[in-house]
Amino acid sequence: MNRRDFLKNSITVIAGLAVPLSALELISPRKLLAQKGDESPVRWAFLVDTQACVGCGFCVKACKTENEIPHETNITRTWVERYVVTRKGKTYVDSPRGARDGFTTDRIDQGEEGYREVKAKDVEKAFFVPKLCNQCDNPACVQVCPVGATYQTPDGVVLVDRKHCIGCAYCIMACPYGVRSFNPAYKTAEKCTFCYHRISKGMKTACVDACPFGARKIGNLRDPDDPVTKTIMSGRVGVLKEQYGTKPQVYYLALSREVK
Repeated sequence: MNRRDFLKNSITVIAGLAVPLSALELISPRKLLAQKGDESPVRWAFLVDTQACVGCGFCVKACKTENEIPHETNITRTWVERYVVTRKGKTYVDSPRGARDGFTTDRIDQGEEGYREVKAKDVEKAFFVPKLCNQCDNPACVQVCPVGATYQTPDGVVLVDRKHCIGCAYCIMACPYGVRSFNPAYKTAEKCTFCYHRISKGMKTACVDACPFGARKIGNLRDPDDPVTKTIMSGRVGVLKEQYGTKPQVYYLALSREVK
């Protein structure tokens, strides 16, 4: 069976697999750790402070360089979104080139609709939100991969084995966060790995090192003395799309309700 036949025959399966049975369960960091037991001394988690992010894009550039993502393409493993909420309740979101070059103008990039200008007096609030793979504890992408090329490490990071990936894109369709893309050079799925090649050697991720404002942090949830763990366990954090039941491990401080 070739790839075309495989996709045709299997496309009806993916929709069902992409929705986990635990979709209605809400996430709790303490409950999650208790459920996981002590099988690994490390469980990586990421903390984003939306109030500290200024949208400079240094993190995006660093990620591209570190992970050999073509600089001129729109492919990014991480990106930053700008949210502008007007006094009338309208929300505009843009992320030109993933914010690789930061946000150099007040005009909001609306894609094919062109640019939109919102007068300062009409702005209720504006803020930046970094996005990356959520390294879910219940990852839909792993569930749908037909060849096991997408897998989860014992310390919770979801990786892609390029040698086994057949480029079927099931994982890209299954991810509710849109963090996966297709690498045109390798013809495989592409995603953030928390810079696993770095953190497994005791280093920080490239984006964390590049952020001059401390908006991005990574920590070990199994270390109660880790500052990131302490913040997450305080309960003052939010996650994206928790209604999907994927149990994301990227936590946000000051997450506004407008964030999708």
